[in-house]
Amino acid sequence: MKLASFWAAGRDRIGFEDADGNVVDIAAAATSQGMPQLADIRADLLPLLETELGSWWPALRDLHSLYGSGQRATLKFSPGEITWHPPVRRPSKLCCLALNNSANSERILSGPKHPAVFVKPWTAMTGNHTALRIRPVYGRVHPEPELAVVIGARAKDVSAAEAMNHVFGYTIHNDFTSPTMRAEDTFHYRAIHPSAGDPEQIEYVDTHVSYPGRYKCSDTFSAVGPWLVTSDDIEDPHALDVSCSHDGRLITQDNTANLFFKLPEVIEFLSSYMTLMPGDIISLGTALRRSGGGMAVQNVNLAELGGVVSVAISGLGTLSNHVERTP
Repeated sequence: MKLASFWAAGRDRIGFEDADGNVVDIAAAATSQGMPQLADIRADLLPLLETELGSWWPALRDLHSLYGSGQRATLKFSPGEITWHPPVRRPSKLCCLALNNSANSERILSGPKHPAVFVKPWTAMTGNHTALRIRPVYGRVHPEPELAVVIGARAKDVSAAEAMNHVFGYTIHNDFTSPTMRAEDTFHYRAIHPSAGDPEQIEYVDTHVSYPGRYKCSDTFSAVGPWLVTSDDIEDPHALDVSCSHDGRLITQDNTANLFFKLPEVIEFLSSYMTLMPGDIISLGTALRRSGGGMAVQNVNLAELGGVVSVAISGLGTLSNHVERTP
């Protein structure tokens, strides 16, 4: 099932895709069928995810079987007449994996033997067909096409064997990045450590460190959507084709099979350090393999080129965003 959060006819709504490609308003359909557990959830998918899954999921499946065929009349919208929100609008966190693609192996001089993660705020998120807003101070900005996972049940100290039980579904994430701001926010300094010979003394260690507060987390730097596709519709999240294009030109073509760390071990690792809450998003890393001699994503300087960037993942649809230059 494909779920969406969107604005239409004067208010925020949640819906699912029917057989004709329209988006059915869940609250309107539920009201007509006397399903109060769904009729009262009108503006965001997160309250559903935060509710015990068994209490509403069977009702939603029944509703989808009635209205998903496109034959039953209810309040529905064509994709072109809605404003798309990220499917989950205010997750507690968006966890992103760094350098989690086998195409990176020759570029990594040293690094951890476990997943490396940074966290983005929900304020960085924007939806399908919305603007990526770029200011001159941002410098170079490029896309990073990624498969993202939405957590459906609280996860703390979860084993890899049990991890998939905590996955609600999948979506697309374009993790926009500014190398210019990354360079500006990188420190080369002497870190203070306890001395190896005398723990009461200190020694200085030559260190480089960069913080992602600007170059990853600026407003609109996380495009997410258009759909949240439930996990029962995706047989294997590690066998999905990923492509990225700019103004119709194919830039990157990859497959999630090339991710270093697979989803079960990622959830096991992350949940050992931080509690994953319903609605939380895990972005599994950038698809990087070039298509037939094309440019690398790092060459697509959206601040200079403008235009439209799109990410397509098999089974999940296509996420598109246009560049809007702002003062």
